Amino acid sequence: MDSFDPISQVDPLPPPAMELLLPAKPAKTEVDLLDVLLVGLAMAVAFVIFGTVAATIFLFSHRSPGLNPKVLEDAMTRNAFFIVPTQFVIYVAIIGFMALLVWVRHKNSLAEAVHWNLPARRRVWAFALITGTALAFISDIGEVVLHRWIPDSLPITEFFKDRPSALLLGAFGILVAPVMEELLFRGFLYPALARWTGATASLIITASAFTLLHGAQLGYSWAPLLLIFVVGFTLTVTRIRTNSVATCVIVHMTYNFVLLLQSYIATHGFRQMQGF
Repeated sequence: MDSFDPISQVDPLPPPAMELLLPAKPAKTEVDLLDVLLVGLAMAVAFVIFGTVAATIFLFSHRSPGLNPKVLEDAMTRNAFFIVPTQFVIYVAIIGFMALLVWVRHKNSLAEAVHWNLPARRRVWAFALITGTALAFISDIGEVVLHRWIPDSLPITEFFKDRPSALLLGAFGILVAPVMEELLFRGFLYPALARWTGATASLIITASAFTLLHGAQLGYSWAPLLLIFVVGFTLTVTRIRTNSVATCVIVHMTYNFVLLLQSYIATHGFRQMQGF
């Protein structure tokens, strides 16, 4: 008989490392694959609508005689002050859709439907902060080990071209992106898949989907994507073992914060961006 139910329990003390590799059988949850499909469709629609509106505003505000359309295209795809506000609006719209969806379909709040479960115990907070920090240092070690297979320049680094862009992206990466990504992957995708595939298969699929989300940013290079898979795997195990999407968010925020803090220090406050 299973001694752990990852859906019904809240804030258990994280088990030893070896146990983390043995996900328990998931219990019934309200979120299902139809919810995931509808959220996916909403995301596609939101990106088309809000992306088009943002692009139109950008084009009209930057029109000038003789301006090459290619220059505008590059600016729109590499300009943090275009990308970040656009993504922020899209994320807010998607989270609003998530809340509406679970209320209409399940008569439940978003927090309850995804098992937000803000940690109530200090040891769970400590676990989340330590895990996020450890993941960042594991990524550092992985970069050293896999250095020869990691391209010298990745698409994501093109956004960190100056200090204001780096600060804006840093704030977004710490405060906004983890919330959206954890709601999507650990709040919706993992439990919906686990109902049909079991916890282990859902763990691997969720971590893989999380990795693919970052594919374009990393030029689909296998070495940095392998490191992201480790992060996604750990975040999903955290979801399984704590039954708390909020704990996953804390781990994710801490991971991003430590990496960005390292970059901040290495570039003297994002003032020396050459080679970053």
